[in-house]
Amino acid sequence: MKAFAFKPKLVSTLKNYNRKTFMADLMAGIIVGIVALPLAIAFGIASGVTPEKGIITAIVAGLIISVFGGSRVQIGGPTGAFIIIIYGIIQQYGFEGLTIATLMAGAFLVMFGLLRLGTIIKYIPYPIVVGFTSGIAVTIFTTQIKDLFGLTMTEVPSDFIEKWIAYAHCFGSVDPWSAAVGILSVAVIAVTPKFSKKIPGSLIAIIIMTVAVLLLKQFAGVSTVETIGDRFAISNELPEAHMPAMTWETVKSLVSPAITIAILGAIESLLSATVADGVIGDRHDSNTELVAQGLANLASPLFGGIPATGAIARTMTNINNGGRTPVAGIIHAVVLLMIFLFLMPLAQYIPMACLAGVLVVVSYGMCGWRSFAALMTNPKSDVSVLLITFFLTIIFDLTIAIEVGLIIACLLFMKRMSETTDVKVISDEIDPNDEADIETGNLEHLVIPQGVEVYEINGPYFFGAGNRFEEIMAAFGDRPKVRIIRMRKVPFVDSTGIHNLQNLCTMSRNEGIQIVLSGVNPKVEAVLKRSGFNETIGNENICNHIDLALERARKIVDKFSD
Repeated sequence: MKAFAFKPKLVSTLKNYNRKTFMADLMAGIIVGIVALPLAIAFGIASGVTPEKGIITAIVAGLIISVFGGSRVQIGGPTGAFIIIIYGIIQQYGFEGLTIATLMAGAFLVMFGLLRLGTIIKYIPYPIVVGFTSGIAVTIFTTQIKDLFGLTMTEVPSDFIEKWIAYAHCFGSVDPWSAAVGILSVAVIAVTPKFSKKIPGSLIAIIIMTVAVLLLKQFAGVSTVETIGDRFAISNELPEAHMPAMTWETVKSLVSPAITIAILGAIESLLSATVADGVIGDRHDSNTELVAQGLANLASPLFGGIPATGAIARTMTNINNGGRTPVAGIIHAVVLLMIFLFLMPLAQYIPMACLAGVLVVVSYGMCGWRSFAALMTNPKSDVSVLLITFFLTIIFDLTIAIEVGLIIACLLFMKRMSETTDVKVISDEIDPNDEADIETGNLEHLVIPQGVEVYEINGPYFFGAGNRFEEIMAAFGDRPKVRIIRMRKVPFVDSTGIHNLQNLCTMSRNEGIQIVLSGVNPKVEAVLKRSGFNETIGNENICNHIDLALERARKIVDKFSD
């Protein structure tokens, strides 16, 4: 394996940087910073933390991801995918537990990058990604019903089913003004792209609804619409770095959620970077990107932030507005910092129903219902993985969904791989026109001697297909003098395959049958020799091609005849 090379895109892009590129990055960074503001606030509140923690995350993580990342245009920060898992960790372990879990996730991400696992993570099955993404979207939508309609509820259950039962019981307490604000916010966000491609609909909705609610309170005496200030104390003070107290017991209990944060962050950031590559015609460094994501998640919690990753929507906004280097991401972080320092107190007037509307639109964008519906027409195994991951996400939690989904996907992959390995029996004679391992110049049909059986393995001989060969031989039930096993189409063999071959040789020897291998490629032969298998079968019984194997079989048969 090649040594890891840390290559942030910022270093390479600055070599040929010019004024024109800077101006494009400046405009893109300002716009993305404005776009990120309402999302950072909404994601922070929905995750169970204060609004400023969402913005701090976008500032700290966004800056680090742009400076050290492996993508030219990736914009990092808090995302909707983390809402449910963050909320669950806070409920069970408190904010201190979330801080520790995020630090651990950051360490895991750095380790993933250093071990060059970036390309491997890309191969997580698509049904799992769609399943948990759609599940997260449904869960986010579910958590916003109370604020969207202004329901009067003293406590909202954490369980998905119990939450909807509670909503049904309390739906008579809908506040018409809150519901109007929430529904109109969704409508404004949906309609805005038809009139403006630059200014985000979420920002327009927040400005309009905040002003409208202020006017309603001032002149119409409407006080039932809850705002951020009614629920949180807003602060614009920069937090000092703080390292949480960590005990071994706490670390052990948080390993599972930390790994979930790391895997989810890796998947989302690499997916975002891959989508961006397709638009700008570039190629990101996935391992450098993982290290940057890890550094961001190591730094963010020290300043009171939450988990962060690459954000597809903000990254695409950056690209669409002309951003082409990491400088745009740095400017986006600076813009957010300025807003945080000078305009943060104004956030207290934003209606909670409007933020709920923003998250409803986010959840719709995440649900990917078209991809979900398309996957439902795929093979049953893929549909099973999709549905299991989806329902585990909404009924239980994302950690269980990812773990079970990966296990099922791995089992199905092993099953499919084993089905690609075929074992066949060759009887009577071998046609040289169909063979590749027959000695050059020998164009005659090769007759299989009496007392010799020839078997051929097509495909990898690994633990998923290890018993197939024995099942074929057991079906024949006869006892030849020699069994030739042709392995010319076996690209690799694992320890289970070697173990089965050794058992086969031992059992055959007890029955007076000699095993001869034919057409073993150099890599497979090297693995067999390292395991000591050549001592079990004998070097003379491992042949390069079928001519030698048949010749060796004749000698063995003749020896038995004598």
